[in-house]
Amino acid sequence: MNQITTISTITLAELCIFAASEAFRGNGEVIATGVGPVPRLAAGLAKLTHSPELMMTDGEAYLVEQPVPIGPRAYDDRKPAGYLPFSRFFDSAVWTGRRHAMVTPTQLDRFGQINLSYMGGTYRQPKTQMLGVRGFPGNTIYHANSFFFPAHGPRVFVPGEVDMISGVGYNPAKRVAGGNYSGVDLKSIVTNLCVMDFGGENNAIRVVSLHPGVTFEDVQEATGFPLEKAPEITVTPLPDAEALAVIAALDPHDIRATVIKDNPPAVRA
Repeated sequence: MNQITTISTITLAELCIFAASEAFRGNGEVIATGVGPVPRLAAGLAKLTHSPELMMTDGEAYLVEQPVPIGPRAYDDRKPAGYLPFSRFFDSAVWTGRRHAMVTPTQLDRFGQINLSYMGGTYRQPKTQMLGVRGFPGNTIYHANSFFFPAHGPRVFVPGEVDMISGVGYNPAKRVAGGNYSGVDLKSIVTNLCVMDFGGENNAIRVVSLHPGVTFEDVQEATGFPLEKAPEITVTPLPDAEALAVIAALDPHDIRATVIKDNPPAVRA
């Protein structure tokens, strides 16, 4: 298969998986948790390529030697490396900071505060009820977190603050005197348009790379608050043949094709 054909067949979801895997590079021996198809495939790709020291679980009760493919599978096709029930997972990974999770909240604001509880209305009478805060208050204050969003827009990257703060960010107005926020570590944001981080002034969100064919103006127009630019904004790299092979092996049912609307090509026309 020639290079032109290869590039033309790479999907935007595969580009996002490849970009998201970089969030786990150099993390050390921590548990990499990806919630959702793209984050989970990204964590698996990282472990099988550039960061073999990462640990991961089967999502149930075991540490595993190799990432478990997503979708329908035989129950005994894991390679367990250790018993890790939910209670022990908190003691060994969450509360100690030895975890990096990549998740997809419903909203995120300029402070990195996230929401997956409700939208619109009030706490007692929400317009749209969602999952609730779940474990995010503890997760965001104890260990590293990154985010993936398949549809970058102002309803996700909201002006002002999120409708309900489900996860801690860098908003100084929400810091309690004497509180310990040393574990707050928001790393990367990967979307269908770009890659961003929190490396701006006072942890402001900034654009670090643009997916092929996307401009900074495209990203800013789709964001409800001003964005900063990294000193040098790059083009998000396309996955190579090795990465594509790993992704395909970890997603034999092509679930990744359902994540981004219409499953467009990685290179925007």
